[in-house]
Amino acid sequence: MEELSFEEAYRKLEETVQALESGGLTLEEATSLFEDGMRLARLCTQRLDKAELKITQLQASLADQMKLMEEEDEADN
Repeated sequence: MEELSFEEAYRKLEETVQALESGGLTLEEATSLFEDGMRLARLCTQRLDKAELKITQLQASLADQMKLMEEEDEADN
């Protein structure tokens, strides 16, 4: 399951939720699907956290670069 992309995991999670909501499952089937859904939700959260961290790092890097450029411009004037 770890090799799934965010989009794949999210799609499978949606399918799992639909199956659980539709009913007609045995307790064992519902329990198994619920466990799968929890793993998929955790995986999606991990993927989103990783993407958020990367975006935050990129924003900080860009801000640092912009600050350096502004300082260079001020020094040139």
